[in-house]
Amino acid sequence: MRLSPLITTISACARRLMPRRVRLRLTLLYGALFVVSGGVLLAITYLLVTGSPASLVLVDSGAGNPVVTPDSQGNLYLGPDPSGSAQLADFTQELRQQALRQHEAEVHHLLVQSGIALGIMAVISMVLGWLVAGRVLHPLRSMTDSIRRISASNMHERLAVAGPDDELKGLADTVDGLLGRLESALDSHKRFVANAAHELRTPLTLEHALLEEALIDRHATRESFRSNFERLLEISKQQARLLESLLTLSSSERGLDHHEPLELSVVVEQIVRTSRPEATRRGLRLKTTIAPAPTSGDSALVQRLVANLVDNAMGYNIPEGQVEITTRTDAGRAVVSVSNTGPTVPPAHVERLFEPFQRLGRTASGGHHGLGLSIVRAIAGAHNAVIVARARPDGGLAVEVAFLARTERPGRHGIPLLAPAPAATHRSRTDTAQLDTAAGGR
Repeated sequence: MRLSPLITTISACARRLMPRRVRLRLTLLYGALFVVSGGVLLAITYLLVTGSPASLVLVDSGAGNPVVTPDSQGNLYLGPDPSGSAQLADFTQELRQQALRQHEAEVHHLLVQSGIALGIMAVISMVLGWLVAGRVLHPLRSMTDSIRRISASNMHERLAVAGPDDELKGLADTVDGLLGRLESALDSHKRFVANAAHELRTPLTLEHALLEEALIDRHATRESFRSNFERLLEISKQQARLLESLLTLSSSERGLDHHEPLELSVVVEQIVRTSRPEATRRGLRLKTTIAPAPTSGDSALVQRLVANLVDNAMGYNIPEGQVEITTRTDAGRAVVSVSNTGPTVPPAHVERLFEPFQRLGRTASGGHHGLGLSIVRAIAGAHNAVIVARARPDGGLAVEVAFLARTERPGRHGIPLLAPAPAATHRSRTDTAQLDTAAGGR
């Protein structure tokens, strides 16, 4: 139990002693690898030399037939039979001992000289490792300097690294892709802020004009004051709705905090029940075709999505028009679709209607600020849903939102199983075969 703090302390000290520069760490790594491999090579050479075949001492006395005689250490000598001459045997033994000493001296000399050569090559390897590490890290330093120069004012610049398709070029291409996405997000954010400022500036200007008119009009009556206050109150309500829409759009783009089982048919029935009085006031017909469509997600956001579709379908309609709302399950998807009659929508403009503050008209008539479908798209993206929109040939718009279907069979740990589906996309279609009903307003 007491070793754990000691190990932690040693690890912390090792981290502090570790060089901070990658080039120096690579140099030390290259040098250490060379020293280790050189030491292993030197050990192998030493073992091979010391384990070489036994020494051979040649003695020729000029008489007798020479024989090969081993001694107790495995050394061999060639000469007459040593048993025939004691003097010759002693002389041969002396020569054999001298040969062994010479062999040991040569091995020692080889070991010393090899160690010196290893030390010299270790220094050379460190220098070469420093140069090689600098060469390898040069593209990374160039990319780092380029990234440091890129800011919000020059987000269009790219690394544009040329060369072989290796890991460094792959990293540079990934950074370029990230910079492209950041540039698009920054441009979208700038447009959103500019449009929001424009939408808020118009009612503020009108409020200022109404207040100024009430102050400078010396003949103002109670009725005129009341009329101005009613208009100011309506403008304030519109601003509150705009701010609420902006907050909903922002929260939807952050993603979902939790999932819960949902039934689209129940959500649609609730929205239709609350929207029917407004539809009656506008002289519109609500037609519903409700079928079970189980899914999962954030119930408040899904309700807002359906409410926005229905509200826009009623707001951009014609007298005695119609709004058709359908729920169904199709190909592993829980689908809600809303279609409406209304003015003709150019097919090329359908995609643009899903951008913030984009409307067919230039004014925010009927309290619409052009955020309805952009909120729908943000909520659908947060739920990994697919949006298919098309302009109807006889006028109006059709929008279909397909959520991941929730199966009746629970998954492990009680979590509902979700049918597999492709990633969330938004597509603009003019092919009527793709949708029977779908919906939308602007």
